[in-house]
Amino acid sequence: MVKLNRIYTRTGDDGTTGLVDGSRCPKYSARINAMGLVDEANSAIGLAAVLMSGAPGAEVTRIQNDLFDLGADLATPGEDFAPSDMVLRIVPSQVDWLEQRIDTCNEKLAPLTSFILPGGTELAARLHVARATTRAAERAMVALGAEVAVNPAALAYINRLSDYLFVLARVVNDNGRLDVKWVPGANR
Repeated sequence: MVKLNRIYTRTGDDGTTGLVDGSRCPKYSARINAMGLVDEANSAIGLAAVLMSGAPGAEVTRIQNDLFDLGADLATPGEDFAPSDMVLRIVPSQVDWLEQRIDTCNEKLAPLTSFILPGGTELAARLHVARATTRAAERAMVALGAEVAVNPAALAYINRLSDYLFVLARVVNDNGRLDVKWVPGANR
């Protein structure tokens, strides 16, 4: 259980951040960049969530919790991606849950006949911002993976999450009826 009595520690004043194993990492590193972008994605999702209620809101809260697990996963160096009582790791069942939600949401939608522009309703627009931020987090995680081992389930999770956010944006756009279609070359 996390207990924070004091928010500032002064330990990061030297430009480093502590990792789960007790080591310190420069704040400009690929690891910290990936962790920060996952946090940004979570914040963007939270901004969308304030307009939600019911099932999508509960799903989004679950995802926000998963993103904290993902941050902990990224903050844990090493090549052993098995979770334990002391180590949080993203696991394949979290990816499977996202895939099931994508499939369920997508059943209600007509197939796309064009790319769509981010927008429609305010909630859909916020979900598209969250999707784009999630893609940035994925790129940062892939970049980290070029330097050190990254949990394959974590990479799959972040990839599926952007897909889920895209489909959810279409669902909240009246099941795609309010999607704004891209018209190639419309303004030439």
